Amino acid sequence: MTQMPVTLISGAASGIGRETAALLASRGHRVVIGHYAADPHDPDQTLKKVHEAGGEGIVVDLDVASTDSVQAFAERAIEVYGRIDHVVANAGILRQVPYAEMSDDQWDGMLQVDLHGVMRMIRAAAPHFSRGSSIVAISSIAGGVYGWGEHAHYAAAKAGLLGLIRSVAVEFGPRGVRANSIIPGLIETPQSLDPVNSLGPDGLREAGKDIPWGRVGRPEEIASVIAFLLSEDAAYVTGQDIVVDGGLTVAMKG
Repeated sequence: MTQMPVTLISGAASGIGRETAALLASRGHRVVIGHYAADPHDPDQTLKKVHEAGGEGIVVDLDVASTDSVQAFAERAIEVYGRIDHVVANAGILRQVPYAEMSDDQWDGMLQVDLHGVMRMIRAAAPHFSRGSSIVAISSIAGGVYGWGEHAHYAAAKAGLLGLIRSVAVEFGPRGVRANSIIPGLIETPQSLDPVNSLGPDGLREAGKDIPWGRVGRPEEIASVIAFLLSEDAAYVTGQDIVVDGGLTVAMKG
């Protein structure tokens, strides 16, 4: 691509999304920072990091559970930059619910964000893709590799995402458009630090002892893999699920 690429990033106000925006900006991407209005994290802090990296970006409201919102998000990117080259489908929610207590609304609400939201992001951007465009979606070891008790809806969404991306890779391949997913292990993000729905600080610290690398991961370590998958260095990589977990899922527990 001869022009500076334009990359849409959902869930970019914190964690993996924020670090991805900053890293891509440092590598010449113009980034469209998706921010959900109810998210307490400040997307202007992401934009600040983008500017500090010498890059360019805009913050746009985004609710991936709404087709209209996702469409407006993509249209804003076209209005400002005139193109869409890449998508990073990162937005997600996490809720702990025992299976026997799970309502239809809780199940559907999770899938609307963590699975259907990925579909909507790709669908809105796809008409604007050109040869060399790339999609990266963020799955999880919960669903992508392991099961997770009291998180069946989350794991189902993250597992379904893998099939979605493989199918998109097949369908879009003849257009020269690649699609891959990343399966993060235990990464220190606002989501994993939530002691109600996830492990919380103490749980993460203990879990890190079982990881061969000796600690949980950092958001920037996922961002680096995203940047690789969007780059020409990954020009023949498509339809793949890349596990980034410090060796957690290959370690035998003694």
